[in-house]
Amino acid sequence: MSDHAAKLGVMPKVVVAERYGGPEVLALHDVPLPKVANGQVVVDVHAAGTNPIDYKLYSGQMGNDPAALPMPVGMEAAGVIAEAPPYAEGYTGPLKVGDEVIVTGIRGAYAERVVADAEQIGHKPATLTAEEASGLLLAGGTAWHLLTRTDVKAGDIVLVHGASGGVGQMAVQLATARGARVIGTASAARHDQLRHYGAEPVEYGPGLADRVRALLAPGEQVTVALDLVGTDEALDSSVELVADRDRIATIAGFGRAPELGIAALSGADGGQEIRDSSRPELIKLAAAGQVRVIVDKVFGLAEAADAHRYLQTGHARGKVVLVP
Repeated sequence: MSDHAAKLGVMPKVVVAERYGGPEVLALHDVPLPKVANGQVVVDVHAAGTNPIDYKLYSGQMGNDPAALPMPVGMEAAGVIAEAPPYAEGYTGPLKVGDEVIVTGIRGAYAERVVADAEQIGHKPATLTAEEASGLLLAGGTAWHLLTRTDVKAGDIVLVHGASGGVGQMAVQLATARGARVIGTASAARHDQLRHYGAEPVEYGPGLADRVRALLAPGEQVTVALDLVGTDEALDSSVELVADRDRIATIAGFGRAPELGIAALSGADGGQEIRDSSRPELIKLAAAGQVRVIVDKVFGLAEAADAHRYLQTGHARGKVVLVP
């Protein structure tokens, strides 16, 4: 056991929401480690990835049950196994003490130490740091869901709205890995970043559909559109450019999706199964260098509120990560 692990004992520090509201409700508490059940693994956290779902949960917009307070925050982390039962099996193989791993789909990942079911754990690719790995699977799984639902394949021309965000960067890389051509919307300041991922950047704003058409040769058409921002512009240009509405999907425009006849994707209705099944594949792609995670800023656990304020600006150029 490492010195760090030994010092933690059974009262690791955990970021919790003390009430419902904005980032100001976050605080760092000493929380007893849950009793470890059969098949569970204890992981010393080295980095925790932040995601918009984290602040949506404590904001109250997804329910405000007082019984859920104080609410542990965070759903994915990377670290090292501190305790594991014999024959523990993660989705990438056997788990043992000392293994570098990724933990996904838990509550309370913003912590010094977590307890998770073995099936929520996979081995960290050696190609990624802990900070990078902590941002791989939730965004990657969402992007995988989008590409699976719209059947992205070699030869497709894919328009990604919000391509410079966390899910957008993953969608660009995964579509490119499948052999598709990708056009991504972003502000002009992000265009070099998108080119680095293999996308053709285009600036959003009035005239977007015409700017996309200007990138196409005569006879070419956009075959898939992925909306990650939910704006009217993204939705309207998608249905204008893509003939088959079965190949348009959104993770943000839920209000208008039914009227437009496009897919609105979440973890419900089988979506979570698709996202979960993508985890070993995403790890393989990361290990092979086909998927990268860009970390924009790193904050300490005690700075979780500042990290969320920054995340909510929408200006992050990559993952925002917390470290113990």
